[in-house]
Amino acid sequence: MGAKTAMLVYADGDVAEGLSGAAEFADEAGAADLLGLLWPPARIRPDGEEPWDLGDALFPPQGRACALSTPEVDVLCDQALMLDRPSQLPAHLVAASVGRTLYLHAMHSAVDWFAFAVWRDGALVRSLSVSPEDGVLEDAGERLAFEEPFWAGDHPAPAGADYPLPFHPLALGGQAASEFFGFDVQGADGGPAAGRLDPWAVELFGFQIG
Repeated sequence: MGAKTAMLVYADGDVAEGLSGAAEFADEAGAADLLGLLWPPARIRPDGEEPWDLGDALFPPQGRACALSTPEVDVLCDQALMLDRPSQLPAHLVAASVGRTLYLHAMHSAVDWFAFAVWRDGALVRSLSVSPEDGVLEDAGERLAFEEPFWAGDHPAPAGADYPLPFHPLALGGQAASEFFGFDVQGADGGPAAGRLDPWAVELFGFQIG
């Protein structure tokens, strides 16, 4: 299994439903304004390429970022969001989520690391960061329902793997994406796979960060 994500999502309701109708509202200027939460506007410029499918935008290269802003859902994808301790997301990014739900989802298949966090109305509800090398890096708030079978050992790491956890972090990462966003980033071939939402049907705008 393998996938990489670096994703921050602000939502007023169901993310999959909001993204399904995103094309009607999406515009590059709105996406640039959203990205201005993460980078000084003077450093942001369009990459001059065709819009990115969400399936490709989940983990943009260094120096690039992808964004989408709609009335119901805002999405930022940038490697700068890969925090070992998601609860330490800069305060101004959390403050922008007041009245909404904020999700951070970050994973890297090369080191089997996964982290996520959820804020509701600006208050941290849950933050977790795990890897086979370091074990639990952060574990704040009550476990969410979809986590429980993993901690209970219902989804053990592959046989022979010496893990300090009762599950493979990337497996939990795939389940979290399905719960939060409506699609599982863990495809059979290591790439994003469609669920309730087809990530290849959602387009984000690409930017270079100077």
